[in-house]
Amino acid sequence: MTLSRILSAAALVVATVAPVHAAEVGLREISIAAPERGRDLQVFVWYPAEAGGEAIVLGDNKAFKGVPAFKNAPPLEGRFPLVVLSHGSGGRVQGMAWLATELARAGFIVAGPNHPGTTSGDSTPAETPKLWERTQDLSAVIDAMTADPTWGSVVDGDRIGVLGFSLGGAAAMEIAGARASLDAYAHYCDEYKKWDCAWYAGGIGYRNDAVVHVDKLDLRTIDKARFDQSNLDPRVKAAVLVDPGLAPAYDAASLKAITIPMDFINLGSVDTIPEGVIADKLAALTPRGTYASVNGAIHFSFLQECKPGGAELLKDAGEIDPICADGGSRSRAELHAELIGLIRSDLQRTLKDPM
Repeated sequence: MTLSRILSAAALVVATVAPVHAAEVGLREISIAAPERGRDLQVFVWYPAEAGGEAIVLGDNKAFKGVPAFKNAPPLEGRFPLVVLSHGSGGRVQGMAWLATELARAGFIVAGPNHPGTTSGDSTPAETPKLWERTQDLSAVIDAMTADPTWGSVVDGDRIGVLGFSLGGAAAMEIAGARASLDAYAHYCDEYKKWDCAWYAGGIGYRNDAVVHVDKLDLRTIDKARFDQSNLDPRVKAAVLVDPGLAPAYDAASLKAITIPMDFINLGSVDTIPEGVIADKLAALTPRGTYASVNGAIHFSFLQECKPGGAELLKDAGEIDPICADGGSRSRAELHAELIGLIRSDLQRTLKDPM
């Protein structure tokens, strides 16, 4: 699970998704109602666009490279599959713009919320395991994108997928029908004591972009009924799961009962993938599961590209995770190109026709 706390961190063939001829990728920031949260969600939407809008570079700063798009460009005419996007713990959905932009260019509408309580500068151990809140966020995004007059006319409600990374991968697992066991997760953290488990025991969190000291979290104090419940949203027809969190804690029977395609991707090789996200066994349990790994990558390779000197800037700011590092001789740009190809191909295959 990504626990960085400072991170602000092919044209389609005709046989898959409707061909897209737009040269532009549109971007809109919208606010949607989330009654369970008691507040609105900040959501970013990438989409195939006509020419127009304001040329911007999203996410560009001293540490990270931004990604160009056209803010508020008019959507391209047609109906397109919707992919709801869930970021990792301590991240922001803007940091996944490198991927969302390419999916929009390939003919998908991509919409992702910033999840309160587990977003950069607003993240605490106590909020992190509440996956039912993240799945509610994703379902609220689907509600808004299919019912809103603007988006409802271009979103194909029969072709909805979910894409998640790390803690977002766990949310994607659950909205697709997987159920996790609190007992199994707590037992895993009793033994493992790294990554997400270290976060729970660390005694710090982030609110309003500042460090706060909090009680260490005993996972057994989490609402077990809610943690163990099903968060299935049957509108989701396909899932792509990149380094999904809680990997050792899923109920096998729930995985065997999932009927939609589940495409799992791990960052790294078998000897480098952290135990908490290794997904080959999850793929084997799901009836329509596939598995791929990206050699030369590490967990942080999914994050946006760093600028020269970015690693030093983050270290000076107190970042302890190797946000700008990758696993070998391949550049992050090269790793991203492979990931884009894998994910785009998965979604083209699984969302090509109404299910």
